[in-house]
Amino acid sequence: MTTVLLEARDLTFSYTPDHPIIDGWSAEFPRGSTTALTGTSGRGKSTLLYLLGLMLRPTGGDILIGSEQASRSSDGARSHLRASRYGFVFQDAALDTTRTVLDNVTETALYRNVSRRSVEGSARDLLHRFGVDLAADRKPGQVSGGQAQRIALCRALLGNPDIILADEPTGNLDPSTAAVVVSALKEQATAGATVVIVTHSPDVAAACDREIVL
Repeated sequence: MTTVLLEARDLTFSYTPDHPIIDGWSAEFPRGSTTALTGTSGRGKSTLLYLLGLMLRPTGGDILIGSEQASRSSDGARSHLRASRYGFVFQDAALDTTRTVLDNVTETALYRNVSRRSVEGSARDLLHRFGVDLAADRKPGQVSGGQAQRIALCRALLGNPDIILADEPTGNLDPSTAAVVVSALKEQATAGATVVIVTHSPDVAAACDREIVL
């Protein structure tokens, strides 16, 4: 029996009552699956990802993790869920240029109340695995766009999160780097995670188990 790890139920979101960006949208995301969210620009793909990631509160409907309602929880509870259950990959990598590569990867440990020292070995292993052949004390401002996205991927995978949300993770990458990122996300799903990818790339969508067009 397939386990639904993440679910959107009658989800609605709007900044103004007369113009909903998301209107009564529902979907289930099983454990072990990769799902591509596609559609033309302005259809609310990134907004939907932020709703699924508990970074925005829905105007109506619910986000469930397993069978538990999560979207109406307190800010503290949602922050804890994001830290303990989620990994995020953003289009622009969203690295802190004032901190080292290693610090950027281990940043999520802070939110899980785990010492950074205890995860440094895992972080270095991930950097090596994805070919980030940089000194760990180098600043992200000194790396290429492809390297920055691989660093962001390492940060998302540290701690083996149950749910990975990726917003155009290959949008600014060359084909070989994009293939590395997609392969890593699919591997995480094979290990039991739920992966949701917002993409405009037909190749990325085709690599996923299913595609939902908004």
